[in-house]
Formats: sequence, C-alpha cells, structure tokens
Amino acid sequence: MSYSSKLSAMAKRRPVRASLIFLLLILLTAFGVIVPVFALLPSLNSHSHRLFRHHQDHSELKKVQTRKFEIDDDMFWKDGKPFQIIGGDIHYFRTLPEYWEDRLLRAKALGLNTIQTYIPWNLHEPQPGNFTFSGIADIVSFIQLCQKLDFLVLLRAGPYICAEWDLGGFPAWLLARKPAPTLRSSDPGYLQWVERWWGIILPKVAPLLYNNGGPIIMVQIENEFGSYGDDQAYLHHLVKLARGHLGNEVILYTTDGGTRETLEKGTIRGDAVFSAVDFSTGERPWPIFNLQKEFNAPGKSPPLSAEFYTGWLTHWGENIATTDADSTAAALREILAGQGSAVLYMAHGGTNFGFYNGANTGDSALDYKPDLTSYDYDAPIKESGDIDNAKYDAIRRVIQRYSGALLPSAPSNIEKIGYGPIHLQKSAFLFDLIHMIDPVDVFISEEPLSMESVDQSFGFLLYATKYVAKDNEDGHVLFIPKVHDRAQVFLSCSSRNKGVRPASVGIIERWSNRRLNLPNTRCDSNILYILVENMGRINYGRYLFDKKGILSSVYLDDNILYGWKMIPIPFNNLNEIPRVNSFSHIARSVHNKITAKRGLEVKHDNISSEPTLYTGYFYVDKVNLRKDTFLSFAGWTKGIAFVNDFNLGRFWPVVGPQCSLYVPAPILRLGKNVLVIVELESPNGEGVVHSVDRPDVSCGDSSYSNLSQLLTHQHSPRL
Repeated sequence: MSYSSKLSAMAKRRPVRASLIFLLLILLTAFGVIVPVFALLPSLNSHSHRLFRHHQDHSELKKVQTRKFEIDDDMFWKDGKPFQIIGGDIHYFRTLPEYWEDRLLRAKALGLNTIQTYIPWNLHEPQPGNFTFSGIADIVSFIQLCQKLDFLVLLRAGPYICAEWDLGGFPAWLLARKPAPTLRSSDPGYLQWVERWWGIILPKVAPLLYNNGGPIIMVQIENEFGSYGDDQAYLHHLVKLARGHLGNEVILYTTDGGTRETLEKGTIRGDAVFSAVDFSTGERPWPIFNLQKEFNAPGKSPPLSAEFYTGWLTHWGENIATTDADSTAAALREILAGQGSAVLYMAHGGTNFGFYNGANTGDSALDYKPDLTSYDYDAPIKESGDIDNAKYDAIRRVIQRYSGALLPSAPSNIEKIGYGPIHLQKSAFLFDLIHMIDPVDVFISEEPLSMESVDQSFGFLLYATKYVAKDNEDGHVLFIPKVHDRAQVFLSCSSRNKGVRPASVGIIERWSNRRLNLPNTRCDSNILYILVENMGRINYGRYLFDKKGILSSVYLDDNILYGWKMIPIPFNNLNEIPRVNSFSHIARSVHNKITAKRGLEVKHDNISSEPTLYTGYFYVDKVNLRKDTFLSFAGWTKGIAFVNDFNLGRFWPVVGPQCSLYVPAPILRLGKNVLVIVELESPNGEGVVHSVDRPDVSCGDSSYSNLSQLLTHQHSPRL
C-alpha cells in the first residue's frame, strides 16, 4: 500500500471531533488569536473570492486530510492556507553536523521558512554499493532537524545537482563503467545506476514527505536540464521513478533558467511536474514569472525563483566574488512585494571540505576553472556562520516587512580565536613514502591509465616510466596532449647517483598544455615521474564527463613512451575513515622519529620544490578555548591540509584569492592537535602556518583576468 493510501485510510478513521477542532483553529486564526508560524501572503483580502472558491472546491478533502501542501490558483497552499515560500539553500554536506542547528537558527532569524538542499550522490556512494549516511552524510537527521526548527524542506534529489560540487554530484566511478554511460540522458547504461541509487535514497526520505508527517513539500527532478540537453524521455523516466518511490501526493518540480529556450528543453508539460525558474539577481522578475506560466498547467504556476542569487562562486585565480547588499535586497523586495516566492542561493554557503570542489569551463575544455575550497558565496550567513554584515541585515528587513512574521533575534557570531604560529617540521618527501605502498596497489600498463581506471576518485596519481635518451645538447621535449589537471614532472637517474633526489623539471597544466623542455641528464637510464593532481571535476556544461590523470599518450621528442606504473595517492576525502597506513599517519610517524632525535626547528636547507609532508602541533588548553579558527598559508605555495586527520581542503595562496582555510571548532581536541600539510612545491621560508581569527581572501595577483594568464606568467621563467 502506498503512503498516500495509508494516510487516507488513517484519516477516514479519525473521529469527527478532530475536524471540529480543526475548524475552530481556522476561526481563531482568522480573528488573529493565533499567530501563524509560517509567512502568509500579504493582502489576502484582494483574493477573498479565490480563497472561498478554493475552500469550497476542497471542502470534502479537508475533512479527511488536514496535512497537505499543494498548488492551486497560481498559489502554494499549506493545509488549506496560502503560503509564500521564503527559503534558502543550506547544504548539509558543506557544514559539520555539529553546526547544522546553529546555521539553521541563523536562517530562522533571517526570516526563512523553508530550507532547500541538494543530495550529492558521490558523497553517499563513494564506491559502487558502498553507501554512507552517517556524519556529514546523515541527510535524514538534517531533514529531521529542519522540521524540529519549524522549517519546510525543498529536496533537490538529482541525480545531477551541479552545485559547484565535483562532477555535479555524480560518483566518479561512473566514468570507469564499460561501455561509458552517457550522463544525464535516457541511455540505459546510465539509467540502471540511477535506478539503483534512487532505489536507496528515495525510500529513505519518503517518510519525511509532508503528507507523511515530515517537512518535505517538494522534490526536484534533475537540475537546470534545459541548459544542458533536450531529452524528454530521460526526464519522464525520472518522474516515473520518483512517483514509484514517493507516491503521487508530493509535488515534483524542475528548475531552469528563465528563458524560453531553457524552459522548453527542461520542463515537463502538464500538471505532473511544477516548473520553477531561476535568473540573475537584478533581472526583472515578473516578465520571467509570466513566461513561467506558459510551462505550467493553468492555475498551477505560483511564481517561484528557486535560486535567488545572494552572491556568486569564485574560481582560483579570480578576485573574490561579491554582490551589493542593497541591490540584492531590492531585487528580493520586488519578488516578495508581488506575492512571489524565492529561495536564497545561498543562505549559507559553507565549505568544500576535502576534494569535493567542482570546476567550470569556458568555450573550450582547456579553459578549466577550479572552484575554491571556501564556498562562502558572499551569502548573508558567512562560511563560518557570521551574520554581522550589511547583506544579512538588508535581506532580513525585507523579509520582516513582507512576511508579516515576528522574527527571532539574530544570534551572536560564534567566537573565533587565533592559536598563533604553528611551527612545522618536514616529515617526509612524498617520493620516499611511495616505497611503503603495497605492490598490489601499483598498476602496470603500456599506456597511462586514468585515475578512474585504477579505481581512484580523488587526490593524486603518480606515473612513472623509464627511458633511454641519446645525448642532446639542447635536451629533450616532453609533450602530454591531454592531462587533467596539473602535472608536476620530475627526473631521476636510475643508473647512478642513488642518493640524489628526483629533480623537478617543470609543470604541465590542463589550461596551458605546453611542451616541457627536459635537461640532458647524461644517464644510461632515466626515470620520469609525473605527479598528476585532480583539482576537481567539471560540474556544469558539455564537458561534464571529466576523467582525471593522463588521458593520452606521452611523447618524448615526438616518440611515445611506453611501460608505465601508476601509483594512487588518494589521501583521505571528506566521507572516508582514515586508513591506518594513510599518508598523514605515515607522515606523523616519521615526524615523531625525527623529533625524538632533534628539536622542532625548521632548517632552511630543508626547503625543496619536491612534494613534501610537514607536521606541526598546536594546543587547546581549556574546553572553553576550543574555538573556530583559520589557518593562514601566506608564504606557502600549493597543497592540502589535515587537522586531526580531517581533510580541510586545498590551499593555493600564490594564485589566490583564498589565503586561509576554515577550521571549525568541532574538529579540534582538548590538548594536542595535529596539523599535517602536503606542500607540492615550495614551503614558507620559516616553516610556519599561522592560526588566525579571521579569513583572508586577498592573496594572488589580481592584474590577471583568469587562471591561465596568471600561471603562464608565473611559469615563464622556466621556459
């Protein structure tokens, strides 16, 4: 029996007294005795004839089922009363669970009555059949918390989500399936995986639907599909799947850009699915809402901006994106004043912890633009939860005016602290640690294999091969036609000088695709190492199928190099339990042996351009001193950082604009805390990372318009 059938059967058995109580509550509400919790539409008197008609048409329904969210007369209705969605996106996977309630309370004080969130498939199924729904992936607890705090929920179930999230939420292992599936299409090879995933996730959230007693009022199908494809069979199949798991009562919706072309491609005509829109903040909303009506059934098109942009994303190498508080508030006012609904994207951005940041491209796949670790988004609730800013205040004033609700007081900011300088000791060279890897984990192939082909989703992949090159006074030329995303190249002489470290000879990047001059080593045999970093998969557009690693043959002096070893160096990602033999654990072990013999001073002659792990400690002496902090990487080059084995994400201060990484207090421990960083190039000359009490987004050189120009300039001395 479906959930809707069960609910109807239960409702029919209710005593008549329940209906009388409900009618009494309506009368009390009408006379202002009870203050409504959620925002009602203003100026309801002008719509009294529609209210009367609605109540008359649904009088029989209200007798048997009082809990219902529906669309009629181009309005949203909650339990028979008009409802204006004033919502905001808060992504559970970008905030630690310990801070979910804090961020939601700040959203409540902002005036929001609805929370919208995506479901990232790759977070919940990192390996085929390996599902996780705990910790930061505990979506059920997040939705239940929303309900506890009197929020309704809009659930964006995907399977594609975009969201500036790696591969738009798809698990990377999909890219290794044979034959290769066509993502976001009616390809059976793709749909079989979607059906399996939705067969897991949708039954989990079904009990939380509004008609089943939960807070979920609508579930989104796909995401902005009209900007990508025109496969109506695919969309209809998703609707059929969703209805099979969720029943016929819940409202399914799509979200597309507010143009005729995107709406024609991305919407499903008729009344089976509600079509919502999004558009740039500052565009005139009501002409777009009128266009929206053409793609919904008559009377079924309440104006809804499902992504009202409060800010914007930032890529590495760009100036930090900001938007004006007053103009943002004015644009929201225009929607709410006309009784439209809006969802702030974002209400709170959060952080791309681990390796989950996404990337974008321009017209070419070479125009690759990875996203920052921070997903602050210039939202009214900042990355660390701060709300003492002009945008929060301006939006709150608008919502207060048009919601008619008495808003709770805004909470104080969470206290931040700077723990001071953290002195780091070199723990190990990365190349020394690869010898500790189990040979079973090393892959061998004549041609290079992609990261996905060796069952790796994130981190780094080290390629190694031997070659014999004739002496050439001008050296040799290395060319990799297709590398995703950033390759550091090293040479080592295998026939002599056993104690000599591999020498860095340059960097090849996806966006420059340059040829690299190799020196003449005069060795009988050379070992070529190529360390490739996955900097985040593309999450939007036609280049979505974004494999990582070396994706072509490798040429030396126009001759193909064969005989490759691939050594995965994944490190720990956000949703992974640290392995006992993880690199950060190894680094700490080596570090402890070093410091047992000598002090913690960092010697300047230890500085190297070879990828190196550094370890340091800082202390939290009292429980009340365990506070949020930021780690400043000024003076360092590029790498990743772990605190107590939690992957904070990437730092790249020489490119910027992000200089610091956010460290939420729940990560910290009373007593000793361990910081391990992987510096890929050159460390801070003093070997120090500073713990500070505020973020810094002022790094990099703002005179260059994009990442390619900036890095071409930085690498020019090596050419």
